[in-house]
Amino acid sequence: MGKRLKQQKRGAGSPRYRSASTRAKADLRYRRYDDAEKTGVLIGEVVSLVDDPSRTAPLMKVKFDNNEHTLLLAPEGIAVGDTVYVGAQARLTLGSVLPLYLIPDGAYIFNIARNPGDGGSLVKAAGSYASIVLKEGGTVYVRLPSKVTIELSSECRAQLGIIAGGGRLEKPLLKAGANYYKLRKARKRLWPVVRGVAQSCYNHPHGGKQHHAGKPTTVSRGSPPGSKIGHLAAKQTGRRKGKRTAKAEKGNKKK
Repeated sequence: MGKRLKQQKRGAGSPRYRSASTRAKADLRYRRYDDAEKTGVLIGEVVSLVDDPSRTAPLMKVKFDNNEHTLLLAPEGIAVGDTVYVGAQARLTLGSVLPLYLIPDGAYIFNIARNPGDGGSLVKAAGSYASIVLKEGGTVYVRLPSKVTIELSSECRAQLGIIAGGGRLEKPLLKAGANYYKLRKARKRLWPVVRGVAQSCYNHPHGGKQHHAGKPTTVSRGSPPGSKIGHLAAKQTGRRKGKRTAKAEKGNKKK
């Protein structure tokens, strides 16, 4: 008798694959877009920097002049005691929150709202940033870290600068235990990951004794969860036609 595959268990959202929300320091969102921001400015001071285990980037705790406290993503170069501005009349400083129509073209931004008032949903990983390409009427064209350009409303808000913590991947892990606490312990990630071909045939579609997939690894976008393994909706796999590898060209030169 067969059993549910790993990808099926994960899709059901069982506790083993669900990230513990209690470890997160905050539900990171911009404050409600009220008249104080639409027409004026709120001035805040960075009180402290916070390490959130549920995120790759550090946070900063900001206290505004109206005694409000909030948590925002910390930009690279920010320090305790620095001033952060939020609103339509905010200054162009590190970490300030402004609507896109007030940010100059070419400026680095992060924590971008996809829709006005949604609290920020794009470009939130450590070391990442986007840039404004063009403004046209009520539309702003933003280039994301993936090199994709999207259209957003000019009323969407964003922070100025580059997110801190960009060099975290440069430090080697050195041992498997460090990766365990980084992934499985802190973020409920599935680690270590066993190759599909090394599993049994009733655990994985690529499993069995042949130690290779034994069938094409390309699957369609609409495949059911039990078979959605391998190259999803791949346009092509393997070496491109008409292109020669550097190794092959080097061998021909020797001949």
